[in-house]
Amino acid sequence: MQEITQLDRHYIGFLHKEDDEMNPGIKEMEAMILECAKLDREINYFVDVVQQVTAEVTTQQPEAMFSLSAKVKEQFTEKIARLSDADLHTHQKVMAFKESVKNSFKQANQESAESMEELDEDIAVTQSQVNFTCPLTQVEMVNPVKNKKCNHHYDEAAILSLIKTRHSQKKKCRCPVVGCGNTDVKDSDLIPDQMLRRRIQSYKRQNNRT
Repeated sequence: MQEITQLDRHYIGFLHKEDDEMNPGIKEMEAMILECAKLDREINYFVDVVQQVTAEVTTQQPEAMFSLSAKVKEQFTEKIARLSDADLHTHQKVMAFKESVKNSFKQANQESAESMEELDEDIAVTQSQVNFTCPLTQVEMVNPVKNKKCNHHYDEAAILSLIKTRHSQKKKCRCPVVGCGNTDVKDSDLIPDQMLRRRIQSYKRQNNRT
């Protein structure tokens, strides 16, 4: 993320303007990061498809190798068609970019309170979607754990079950967050996140009051 951080600093000047909306320069940068996240996600899916199809073909007749390229293209196209661009906003690179812009904004101009509030709300909503919802179960986490390698969160029971299942198949457990490059999640990588757990409980209490 060093390259992204350096690029962000070039746009600090834009942050001094008191506009009602996010500056066009920042929007352009965000669009670029979203495109990078999309490419990153597609590359990961392509690698998975190639590995899967190659493993299948090696168990078949040698003639099957001639159709390897066509099979890879077909399966890759099918997987990509099922993806949603909305999920890109919770991609690790996009989240890091937004956080970097937020920090630069604080340092560059403390007086831009209204713009800062809008950016904080945008990041807060995205973080709640990532942190409160388990990427495996798609429901609110009960016992959240943090992966110390990629910093993603999961519900403890769900991720441990997935690790056990993958290991029983003699395979590595890949991080279930779309686009994440962590291909080997282990029990020892998981750390209970008590602070997040308290935030979830507090969030539940607030919802119950309303």
